[in-house]
Amino acid sequence: MSGDRPYRPDVGRPISGTADGIGYLALPPTAVDARPAGPTRLIVAWPGFDPPRTAPALAAALPLTGVPTWRVYLELPAVDGRPASGLDSGALLTSEGVEAYGAAVEQAVERLPAVLADLRRDLGLGDGPIGLAGFSAGGAVALLTLARGVVPVTAAALVAPVVAPAHAARSLEKRSARERDWNERATALAERLDLGARAGDIAARDAALLLVGGTKDRLVPPGEITALRDLLLRRGAPAVESATFRMGHALAAEPGTDARPPTTEAVRVDGVVTDWFRDRLAEVSPDLGSGQVTADGRISADHAGAGASTSQTLPDVAAASGGAGAAPPAAARPQDGTADDGPAQGPAPVRFEGSRV
Repeated sequence: MSGDRPYRPDVGRPISGTADGIGYLALPPTAVDARPAGPTRLIVAWPGFDPPRTAPALAAALPLTGVPTWRVYLELPAVDGRPASGLDSGALLTSEGVEAYGAAVEQAVERLPAVLADLRRDLGLGDGPIGLAGFSAGGAVALLTLARGVVPVTAAALVAPVVAPAHAARSLEKRSARERDWNERATALAERLDLGARAGDIAARDAALLLVGGTKDRLVPPGEITALRDLLLRRGAPAVESATFRMGHALAAEPGTDARPPTTEAVRVDGVVTDWFRDRLAEVSPDLGSGQVTADGRISADHAGAGASTSQTLPDVAAASGGAGAAPPAAARPQDGTADDGPAQGPAPVRFEGSRV
């Protein structure tokens, strides 16, 4: 059971709590032009070791507002009492960092069934398959969840997932001109968490997959994303697509721990991931625009005539997570120093590659 069951005076706003001791921030379904098209009522998402590093920061970067399901952002489990948000990807060059990474990823997967049981109780949701989302280390959690088959999954969208710690460490070595310092335990752990080697297990779950990469990502190069896509297709995955954006690895500005205005890249990625989930999990119709979608997929008569989507604002997310209020959302300039090549108000055109069913 949750040790901190949230009080929900208004499920139209974000709520926070703990599930099996893991902190979460939950955004309720507020899309008024869509309702669930199947049994999936919940998407679970994890942040990474790089910005966004926490549940509130990831919720601000990828709110997925147009998806008519609950979106629950989970913290990565603390390692030896140290929050995962206190780490960064550079730690993968050390044995201690690899062990912390592995513990966070594996514990997140192992605890997911108990976390889901508490979430369903807290949010009033029944059993059923879920959607997954994750960034960086959080993407590795989602892939390992699929590989181990711990819960039924309908669809998973992963942004710059760490496919293999050894590959990430090799990229870090090139960036920093510093060699990794791994002991035998760290080396064995990295081999165990090589998710490319689990491609057959991931493909066997029959979940639709979206892999998102950045052309300027020096931790998870875009070639690694497309290579994983092609490998999953060869292993028999029914539907795998990839999309590439002109961005680096981080999806938020440093320090990436608080709910802050989304970057231009985050706005674009959120738009594409939202549309992708809507294509698979939602029934979209203008006729639904007269009411608010409730947790069980019904249209609430209390919101008839609303005419527009009710979205969670950045102050809502910050307040629900216990953080300080933030300025109204406004896309920041790209962090890589290049000129912006499109408006912050919406996603840039993107072409999906891969197999689509």
